[in-house]
Order: sequence, then structure tokens, then C-alpha cells
Amino acid sequence: MSCPSIMSVKGGGAQDPLTEVRALAEGVRAYLEWLRETGVEELPLSRRRISRRDLGAPGAAEKAGKAGTVTEREAGGVAGEGAGTRLRPRAFVASGDLFGEPKTAGARTLEELAEALEGCRRCKLAGGRTHIVFGVGNPRAQVMFVGEGPGEEEDLRGEPFVGRAGQLLTRIITNGMKLRREDVYIANIVKCRPEGNRTPQPDEIAACLPFLKRQIELIGPRVIVALGTVAVQALLGGQVSITRVRGSWQEYCGIPLMPTFHPAYLLRNPSQKQAVWEDIREVMRAVGIAG
Repeated sequence: MSCPSIMSVKGGGAQDPLTEVRALAEGVRAYLEWLRETGVEELPLSRRRISRRDLGAPGAAEKAGKAGTVTEREAGGVAGEGAGTRLRPRAFVASGDLFGEPKTAGARTLEELAEALEGCRRCKLAGGRTHIVFGVGNPRAQVMFVGEGPGEEEDLRGEPFVGRAGQLLTRIITNGMKLRREDVYIANIVKCRPEGNRTPQPDEIAACLPFLKRQIELIGPRVIVALGTVAVQALLGGQVSITRVRGSWQEYCGIPLMPTFHPAYLLRNPSQKQAVWEDIREVMRAVGIAG
């Protein structure tokens, strides 16, 4: 699959300015296409209108730092009709959060990345959280589990998968894979609890996904296990059906990805535990774990 990212469009070696601008524009186009596929209808851009004169003025970027919204059509016709629609110039300046701000993209360790997330107000989930639930585990893990978002217990403790569903995941790791929980890495698509444990909304996922992507880049797992529909759709893009892809190898940015059911689903549907165990055995074989 494609892995659109503003920070990944630059190639190696020196490039002339025009080539860099073209590469950046292509990265923006690919990212907006991906956002459209995943259902995002509004993008967090600057509230303040910036004139062309402002764009060349010292401190222009700082003036555009507060987040607002602009629809896809306003952002340049991404959802417009007809082939060959082009992005129209707009008098808005992106805040930087949408495409991965420098502190996020430049983080060299998980600790630096966590620092970049401190006090995050990038989406409306921030207003109801107790803790940002960043992720836990081995920073060089071979296997990375990615879930949907924190629940009530996770929000209170600041650690992913510690409630009933988390206890089941721990048993899968320890009893099934014969690993310790600290041998793998566990994270979620969104880092703050959605109110009432509702499904994260597309704009919330889009705001948080750059942090997860950087986590994956820093950890470099051999295999990703995507737990449930939200994780599968966010990582693979589009309206992927978990029931159709579960148990079949997929790919995220060159990394083998195994979609499987979320532990919370297994609590409601224990008959599916065998299916998940088969998926986990595939993961074990992929990383050379006997079982």
C-alpha cells in the first residue's frame, strides 16, 4: 500500500528548490487523497486568513499557529467534480500539525516523541482526557500491537490495554506467544479516550496518526498486529472490512501487518478466540517464535 507522508517525500541527496517544492506538493496531494479515503471532511488549518503579503513577512508562520477548520472543497477541490481537479491557492496557512510538525518528525527517540505530544490540543478529545496514553513496551520490539483508543481504565492510568480487554491481550502475549508484555510494543490509533468509549472520528484519527506513524518508524517492528476495525482502516486506508481481511497478511509501509479482532470483541464473542489464536500463530511464525 502507499504510505503518504509529507515527511517522507524527500529523497536522498541534494535537490534544487523547484524539485523539493514539486515533491512536497505531491506529498500534500497524496496525503489529502488518503484523508478523503478515510472519511475526513474537515482539516485543521489556521483560523486567521493570511494575505499573500503576510506569507512573505517575518513571523508569518507564528501568526498562523492556531487551529481552525476548512472543508475539503475549500482546501482546493479534493472532493470536486471532474478529472484533473487542481488544488486552488487559498489564503490560509497550515498550522503544521496536520502533516507532522518538526518536533514530531524530528523526534529521534520515543521519549522525544512523547515530549512532543505533551499538552496536546490537536483535537476535541483533549478536553475529556485524564492522561495521554502514549504507548508501552520494548522500543525495539519485533511485534507491535495497535488498537483503537484508550478506555476508562487506560485513561486513568495512562497506559494502553490495562482494562478487561487489555488483560485478555496480556494473556495472548504471555500464555499464547510465551513472551512478556514488555517484550512487545502496545499503542493505539488515538492517544486520548473518546467520551463514552465511542469510536474515534476521522478528524481525531487524522490528528493523532502522525504520532503513531512516527512511533512505528522509531520502533521498526518486524510485524504489526492491527486490533479491530479502527486500527485496520486507519493503517490500511479506506473502508476495509475486518471480517474480510482478518487473518490475511497485509502491508503497512513495507511492514507485514496482520489484521485480527480486538480483544474487546472477543469478550463479547468468545467463539472467535480460536480465529485470533490462528492469526497470532501466523505472527509467531513470521518472527520465528516457536509455538
